[in-house]
Amino acid sequence: MSALLGNLLRFGQLLRALDLDVPAGAMMQVAAALGHVDIGHRADFFFTLRAVLVHRQADLPVFDLAFRTFWRPPARPASTTDLRSLGEQRRVGPPEREIPEPAGGGTGPPGGRSESVARIVPFSYSDREALRSKDFAAFTPEELQQARAMLDRLAWTPDLRRTHRWRSGGGVAPDWRRLLARSVRDGGEAIVLPTRERRWRQRPLIVLCDVSGSMERYSRMLLHFLHRLTGHLGHVEAFVFATRLTRITHELRQRGADETIAQVVRGLSDWGGGTRIGDALRTFNVTWARRVTGRAPVVLLISDGWDRGEPATVAREMARLSRAAHRLIWLNPLLGSPDYQPLTRGMQAALPHVDDFLPVHNLASLERLAATLNALPPSRAGRRRSGRASSARPSRAGADRRAPSGRQLDHRR
Repeated sequence: MSALLGNLLRFGQLLRALDLDVPAGAMMQVAAALGHVDIGHRADFFFTLRAVLVHRQADLPVFDLAFRTFWRPPARPASTTDLRSLGEQRRVGPPEREIPEPAGGGTGPPGGRSESVARIVPFSYSDREALRSKDFAAFTPEELQQARAMLDRLAWTPDLRRTHRWRSGGGVAPDWRRLLARSVRDGGEAIVLPTRERRWRQRPLIVLCDVSGSMERYSRMLLHFLHRLTGHLGHVEAFVFATRLTRITHELRQRGADETIAQVVRGLSDWGGGTRIGDALRTFNVTWARRVTGRAPVVLLISDGWDRGEPATVAREMARLSRAAHRLIWLNPLLGSPDYQPLTRGMQAALPHVDDFLPVHNLASLERLAATLNALPPSRAGRRRSGRASSARPSRAGADRRAPSGRQLDHRR
């Protein structure tokens, strides 16, 4: 029943987006009315919703088309199995009432409303749950469009960092400048001791994404993720690498994900090529680190760990990057498989310098990543520096509650 209630609420949002007069409490009336009909019969379900939700004759064609689009059955391949041999029997009983076709001979409501329905209609609750757990490599073009809409609803609020600047009010530190100004104004007597506190700013985020041939199944979806992340957060630096490192921060700040990603792909000569993680990290540390890591950022490194370079280079550059970062998180799409083991030379060299080792193979893993980033503490004191990669750390308040976990490792230096 919970899935049906979720779908009813989504359907009400769709009808309101199509300018139908659906009050806020109408779905409570729908739920009560459905208790008196057999919701297993599609026609009874349809006429019940239409009787309760439609109040104007002109809204009937729009409602009919919206119902057909939203409550369409999931696409399933045809079965060649003889169901009668499995005991399946034909249903015997009175025929169901037919659901009327949209007005106008099946062409849909006038005025281009059919295009609006196809554009606005969201997928149902059950579809969203299935899409959350589906691997990015298995996405169809239609599912990719739906996943982009789900990415827009993720809440990205990374932890704050305390700056060296002060602001008046709050805190417990005395504000001596304001105290002297008030004492001069009041004849040399300090009546109230003013206080001040540190200013807080959003911690910068740096993303290094592997776009080599072994990551080709995930690269385009991850670029959409970077585009959405850059649009939601202000302080994001994005880089991609295969055999060399390329900065794409300015490109991702443009509107239009499809055009932006196509532009990025055209501009990369090493797209889908080999992987040299150590050389790419060395380029970042030498050329870009002083420009973008001055405020203790959180670094996300997205790669499957397959590397053609020397493991010693990877270990050295990862150690250098880890020292400059507030938190170093490695996101591996292969980690979503229960049989995966980080046995490649590149992963073995990098893991001792990684704070969190998390999967990034579906939308649910991106939701867990958002929760992990939102729960990072503002201080580096709780950071593990013993050479182990951890998948969780204490929350911002320092309680025993832990962030959503990935896979805990014990690779000691």
